[in-house]
Amino acid sequence: MPSAIIASDSDPAAALITDSKIALTPPEQAQRYLISDLCAYLDSYLPVEQVRECYRAYLFGAEAHLGQTRKSGEPYIYHPLAVVRILAEMRMDYRCLIAAFLHDVLEDTAIAKEQMAELFGEDVAELVDGVSKLNQIDFQSRAEAQAASLRKMLLAMTRDIRVILIKLADRLHNMRTLESMRPEACRRISRETLDIFAPIANRLGINWVRVELEELGFLHYWPWRRRVLQRALQKLVGARLEVVGTVETALKRALQQEDIAGRVEGRRKHLYGIYNKMRTKRRRFADVADMFAFRVTVDRVDTCYRVLGLVHNLYKPVPGRFKDYIAIPKANGYQSLHTVLVGPQGVQIEIQIRSEDMQRIAESGIAAHWMYKTGVQTAVNPTALAADWLQNLLEMQREAGNSVEFLEHVKVDLFPGEVYVFTPKGRILTLKRGATVVDFAYAIHSDVGNRCVHALIDRRMANLNTVLRNGQTVEIITAPGKSPNPSWINFVVTAKARMNIRGYLKNVQQLEAHQFGQRLLNAELAAFKTDLEHLDLVRLAAYLEDTHLTTVDELLNEIGLGNRLAVLVARRLVDNGTPETKAAELPYQLAIQGSEGMVVNFARCCRPIPGDDIRALFSPGRGIVVHRAECRNLGGLDSKRDQRLDVRWSEDAVGDYPTEIRVEIGNRRGALAVVAGAIAEQGSNIENVVSREKDGMTTDLEFLLVVKNRQHLARIMRRLRQIPLITRIVRITRS
Repeated sequence: MPSAIIASDSDPAAALITDSKIALTPPEQAQRYLISDLCAYLDSYLPVEQVRECYRAYLFGAEAHLGQTRKSGEPYIYHPLAVVRILAEMRMDYRCLIAAFLHDVLEDTAIAKEQMAELFGEDVAELVDGVSKLNQIDFQSRAEAQAASLRKMLLAMTRDIRVILIKLADRLHNMRTLESMRPEACRRISRETLDIFAPIANRLGINWVRVELEELGFLHYWPWRRRVLQRALQKLVGARLEVVGTVETALKRALQQEDIAGRVEGRRKHLYGIYNKMRTKRRRFADVADMFAFRVTVDRVDTCYRVLGLVHNLYKPVPGRFKDYIAIPKANGYQSLHTVLVGPQGVQIEIQIRSEDMQRIAESGIAAHWMYKTGVQTAVNPTALAADWLQNLLEMQREAGNSVEFLEHVKVDLFPGEVYVFTPKGRILTLKRGATVVDFAYAIHSDVGNRCVHALIDRRMANLNTVLRNGQTVEIITAPGKSPNPSWINFVVTAKARMNIRGYLKNVQQLEAHQFGQRLLNAELAAFKTDLEHLDLVRLAAYLEDTHLTTVDELLNEIGLGNRLAVLVARRLVDNGTPETKAAELPYQLAIQGSEGMVVNFARCCRPIPGDDIRALFSPGRGIVVHRAECRNLGGLDSKRDQRLDVRWSEDAVGDYPTEIRVEIGNRRGALAVVAGAIAEQGSNIENVVSREKDGMTTDLEFLLVVKNRQHLARIMRRLRQIPLITRIVRITRS
C-alpha cells in the first residue's frame, strides 16, 4: 500500500528528497491493469468460488457501462476495476468487492436496485445504494445536493461500514486521475476531499488513504503553494541530510547494544501536513520543528517504553513534546509513543515508538478488521471506536434540520481534538481541543448534557463554560427539570453538544411558535368577530393548499416564527384578500407578557422594558422583534403595515429585562463602587459596565442593568441622582 515511510536499509538521501509515494497513475497505465491481473491477486486470499462471483460482477458491470467513457477517454469499467483493486489491497470480503464493481451502476445506468438484489443479493444492493448519489430529487443548489448525498452515504455507513470504504476507494482513484477534469471541477472535488473524505479516512484510522487523499487534494487545489513548499523542503533535506543519517545510525546502534529487535524507519512530514500546520498555527516554514521523524517498531508494548528510555538517553527530549498514545489512544484507535528530541546541530526530530500490531492498526485502522483477521492484539478495537462514532452520527442526523446543517456538524466532528479527560470512575473521554464542561456532559449522554447545572473539576466547583485541560477528572452535577440554555451555543465546540442544544431549542421554539401564532391569528380574526375554531373549513383547506402547507399547526408555526403575517392570513381566510377590510377599522394591540419565549425578541438597540410604549416588527424565522416606540430603527414604520404589529405590554408582564443607562460622573477614586452599590441597593443586577473618560474631569459609565419594569428603572435613576458626583443620567438608545 502507498506510504511515506522510508525503510531503514534504503538510501536516506534519495528517500527523504523524494516526495511521498503517491505518484499519479496515468490513464494509459490504468488500462494495462486487467481483470486477469485482479483475479490473480484475489486468488491469494479468496476461495475460488468467491473469485468467480467477483468476475461475474465485473462482466455485469462492464455490460451495464458499455459505451460509457471517462473524461480521459478510457472505457468506464476501468474505474470500478481500479476501485476493486484498492479494496483488494485492504483484503476486503468478496461481497464488498462485488459492490465496488457495481458502485456506479444504479447511478449511471438503467439497472434498478431490485434487479441488482435479485442477481447479487440484498446486502450488495444496499451497499451500492448507500454509495450512490441522490439524482432523482431537485435541489436548490449544488451545495444542498452534495450535502444530501453525503448525508445519505453517512447514514448508510452507520448500517454497514463497508459503504464508506467503497466510497473512499472510489474517491482515491478519482483523485489519482483528476487531471482529466476541468480546472474548476478539480478544485471543487479537491476541496470536498480535503474537507470530508480525508478526515473520514483519518477518523477511521486508514492512514495511507488519508495521506494520499490529502497530498492529491493539495496538488490540485493549491498547486503553486505545493510547488513552493516542495522546493523549500528539498533544500532543507539537502542541508540536513548528514544529521538525519547520523540519527538513524545512532538509533540502530542503541537498539543493538541493548539487544532489542526492532526496525528503524525514517520519514519526512508530508507536504500537506506541513502546510496545514503552517496555516493553522500561523508558523513560517522554518518554524515547523518536527519536519523529520523516525519510527521504531518493536515486538511488544513493554519494549516500547524501554526504547523510549534509550532515545531519551541518546538525545535530550524537548519539554512538553512527549505524548503517550499507548496509554491514552486517539479517537481512531491509533497507539504510539511520540517524543521530540534535540538532535545533532540542534535539529529537532520526532521519534515514534510502537509495536508491530500498533503499526498495522496505525496504517489500516478499521480496515485491519479485514486485513488481519487473526493475530492483531491491541488494547483498543478500531471497529468498536468507529461504531461509537457512527452512533454519534445517528444522533446528529436526528437533530439536524436539513442536510446542509448536518454536513456542517459532521465536518466539525471529523477533526478530533487532543483533550483527554476522566470521568469519576476512570473512563477516558477524548474531546475536541477547547471543549467545555457542557461538551463533556453531552459526550457522556444527551440527557446528562440537557440537565447539567454545575461540575466538579478535580473536586472543585466549576462553571459550565470552563475549558477542560488534559488529565482533569470531571464530575457533572445535574438537576431534574433543567433544560439547555441558548447561551451554551456560544461556547460549546463539539458537534454532538451543538446538535443536541439546537435540537432541543428548535423543539421548544416550535412549541412556542405554535402557541404564539395561534394568539396572533386569533387577535387578527377578532377584528372580523370570529376565531380559529369558527373558520370556514373549506376556505381554510383551500388556503393551505394554495400556500403548500399541510396542516393548521404548520400554518400557526409559520405565523409564530414571522414567516407569514397574521393580518394577511386573516384577510385571506375571512375576506378573500380584498384590500378594504373591517380589520383596518378595528386595530388590535397584542399584549406582550414576557413569557412567550424565543418567538418574541427584544431589540438590543433600545432594550424595551415593561411600561415602555412599544412597537413590533416581524422577523422571518424569529417571530417578532419588539422596539421602544421612539427607537430610531423604526423609521418609516407607519408605511409598513404588512411588516409591523401593534403591541402593548400586558399589565401582568413578568421576568427580568436588560436595559442600558449612561451615567456622567466626576473623576474620583471609588466612584464606580459608589454607583454600583447604589444600583445594588435597588435590587438590580449589573451585567456589564463600560467606562469612557471624557475631558479628564468626568467619565461616562455605561451600565447594562437587569430590571423588572419601567418603575423599577425609575427608582434606580432617582437613587443615582442623589449621588453628588453624578451630573447626568440618560437611558441609551443605539442606532
